[in-house]
Amino acid sequence: MNQKELKELVEFLIEKDISEFELERGDVKVKIKRGGDKSQASAPDSRYFTVHAVPPPAPEVGTGPAVPPQQPAAPIKAPAVEENLHIVRSPIVGTYYESPSPGSPPFVKVGDVVEAGQVLCIVEAMKLMNEIESDASGEIIKMLVTNGQPIEYGQELFALRKKG
Repeated sequence: MNQKELKELVEFLIEKDISEFELERGDVKVKIKRGGDKSQASAPDSRYFTVHAVPPPAPEVGTGPAVPPQQPAAPIKAPAVEENLHIVRSPIVGTYYESPSPGSPPFVKVGDVVEAGQVLCIVEAMKLMNEIESDASGEIIKMLVTNGQPIEYGQELFALRKKG
């Protein structure tokens, strides 16, 4: 259980006015008691400890040129989207393969014209080879992943320029 989950749990218990809660998950045990009997004060259990985040060190004054604080990086803007450009996304999590077997030519390459329903690649998930078909007709402008790359659900795989 990480710090964020623990904080959310405590906030939930406060919101629902729950005064005592205990959770065991594997070798992790969490017991939360709030607003209990004040006369039961005892030494804290040595099996548990508190973790505090350490703030970054403050810059020393007068030790070098003044550097303005870093601004958060601006989101990277995608290149201008072409009209009629269609993105084919992965419907599952797995490993991307561009050909049916090692050494075989890829299903498609940049510049190929594909029809809706045509197999574009394979995504291996749990030892199953899933053929990914195009959901639109058009020309393949860009392949957005590389052979053997792990991919996520909804990840962009191909950019197509739709027909007419």
